[in-house]
Amino acid sequence: MVQEFQAQESQLIVVLIFATIFLIIACLGVILFFFFSRKKVIEKEREKANLKVKHQQKVLQTSIAIQELERKRIAQDLHDDISSKLNIVSLTTNMLIEDDTIGQNQKESLEQILKITSTTLESSRKIAHDLLPPILEKFGLKAALEELFEDFSKNTTIDIQYNLEELQLTRNNQLHVFRIIQELVNNSLKHGKANEIVVFMEDKADGFKLRFQDNGIGFDTNKVNEKLGIGLQNINSRVKILKGTLAIESKIGSGSNFLIRCPYEA
Repeated sequence: MVQEFQAQESQLIVVLIFATIFLIIACLGVILFFFFSRKKVIEKEREKANLKVKHQQKVLQTSIAIQELERKRIAQDLHDDISSKLNIVSLTTNMLIEDDTIGQNQKESLEQILKITSTTLESSRKIAHDLLPPILEKFGLKAALEELFEDFSKNTTIDIQYNLEELQLTRNNQLHVFRIIQELVNNSLKHGKANEIVVFMEDKADGFKLRFQDNGIGFDTNKVNEKLGIGLQNINSRVKILKGTLAIESKIGSGSNFLIRCPYEA
C-alpha cells in the first residue's frame, strides 16, 4: 500500500514538473512573441518616420528650387523688361532736355524725371543683383561673397572681416552657401544690431567648414530651438540640403556664433 502511494506521489511530482516546465515554456513563448511583435511595430514606426523625413526633405528641396527659379525669373524680368524701358525713358528725357525749344520750367521738370528714373533704374539693378548675383555664375562663390561683403560695408556701418577659401561645390550648392551667408549677415544687421562680423570659410579634404560670428545683442538659443524664425528656417533648410550640420552658440548680450559643417558629395 505504501509503495503504491509512493508511486502515485512520484507520478504526481513528475506531472507537476512537466506542467511547470510547460508553463515556463509557454510564458517564455508569450514573452518572446510580444517582444518580437513590439520590435516589428517599432521598426515599422521607424520606417514610417524615415519616409516622412525623406518626404519632407524632398518637399523642402522642391520648395527652395522653385524659390530660386522664381528669383531668377524676377531678376531677368527686372533686367530685360523694366530696366530696358527705364533706359529708354532716360534716353528720351535727355534728348528733350537738350532741345532748345523747351522752356526752363519744362527742363527742370524733365531733369526731375531723369533723376527719378536714374534712381529707379539703380534700385532695379540692385534688386536684380540681390536676387541673382551674376558674379556667382561667372566667377564662383568666393568672388560673389567678397562682392556681397563689400556692398554691405559700403552701404552700412558694419565691419566685415573674412577669410574665404575656394570650395569644391557645384554651382547649385554654391548658391545655397551664398544664400546662407547672405541670410546670416541680414539677421546680424536687422535682429542682432551687430557692427562687426567675422566669416571663415575653410576647405577640407572631405567637406568644408563655415564659421560666422557677430558682436550683436545675441539671443536665447533654447527659445530659438523651440521655434525657428523664417530666416533661421531657411538657413537650416539649406544646410540639410547640403547634408550638413548647424551648431548655434549665443547668449543675450554676447553676440552669436554659427558653425556649419558639410561633407562633399562622393
